[in-house]
Amino acid sequence: MTELETAVARLAADLVRIDSRSFVSNLPLAERIEAELAGFEIERLDYADARGVRKRALVAHRGPPGGYALSGHMDTVPDTGWQEDPFSARIDEQGFLHGLGSADMKGQVAAAILAARAADRDTPVTLLLTTDEETTKQGARLIAQSSALARSLGLLGIVVAEPTRLAPVRGHRSHINFTAEAEGVQAHSALGTGVNANWQLIPFLAEMRSLYERLRSDPSLQDPAYEPPFSDFNLVLDNHGTALNVTVARATAGIKYRYSHSIDPTPVVEAVRAAAARAGVRLTEQREGPPPELPEDHPLIQLAVQHTNQRARTVPYGTDACELQAIAPCVVLGPESSDTIHTPQERARIAELAAAVPLFGRLLAAGRA
Repeated sequence: MTELETAVARLAADLVRIDSRSFVSNLPLAERIEAELAGFEIERLDYADARGVRKRALVAHRGPPGGYALSGHMDTVPDTGWQEDPFSARIDEQGFLHGLGSADMKGQVAAAILAARAADRDTPVTLLLTTDEETTKQGARLIAQSSALARSLGLLGIVVAEPTRLAPVRGHRSHINFTAEAEGVQAHSALGTGVNANWQLIPFLAEMRSLYERLRSDPSLQDPAYEPPFSDFNLVLDNHGTALNVTVARATAGIKYRYSHSIDPTPVVEAVRAAAARAGVRLTEQREGPPPELPEDHPLIQLAVQHTNQRARTVPYGTDACELQAIAPCVVLGPESSDTIHTPQERARIAELAAAVPLFGRLLAAGRA
């Protein structure tokens, strides 16, 4: 490996070895990252998530105000399905770093840190390091709403370093999470005294199936600028560990609905609410910021295209850009692809992580006055 590849592999592996799944505290990882940022002004944004778990977002800056920021998130998805140690940070003979978060996105964070440290002292350099990106976007929202340092800099733009194979992404979808809950009475199922909450939930689910099919067939709810053009409407069911011989006291349906900048989500939201009311189930909603989307001729997109020699595109998933766009325009751009992320085979090419370092450096240098 080259000297740069060795450096990015070492730092990325150190970050992968620290457990920062979204349901645990990321403070050990935040402290490890802060140790890499000597000479930077650091703003720590601490909070407790909905379960009371302590979390921290970081804003780091060096140099004059202005310029561009690099952003990454510290949390990962759960280690569902992993057969090997998800925190091993194993490097194989083909030059792949294996482990939970290697591609999404501790490898990107490592590349961003190395690029920031290597920048000239007269170059404005900012890092926006979030957490809970995989769940609520709370870390990015906190930076956008409460970071005095980020707001004071007058940033020209933000590079959100998600895995895009180093091709610029100018827009993506945002989500609305619906949670529908039905209540029953728990009892031994053979006695006939219980009430199974699933029977109340099923009529709501039948309407959601029809809405799912409509999203895939109704052009008025689709955006041809995205692939696929139809929106995500993913359903997850939970009976909260109920045994097969017990009537279900609580049945929950979670639905993630994604929509793009040009789609009005109101008809879908109203349809879900009406179905929940008819079925008599309790409905809650959780939204992230509006879908970010910049035109192809926006200066930030043109800058990214110039330095990557790749055309800007849109993607169907979401990132912290939906919240960070409140500070400055965002482009999503980073090493690796989404091929293995959120799977037990997650891995990142060390050579591609290293290739991102000078690219990030050129983008930072473009913000020099």
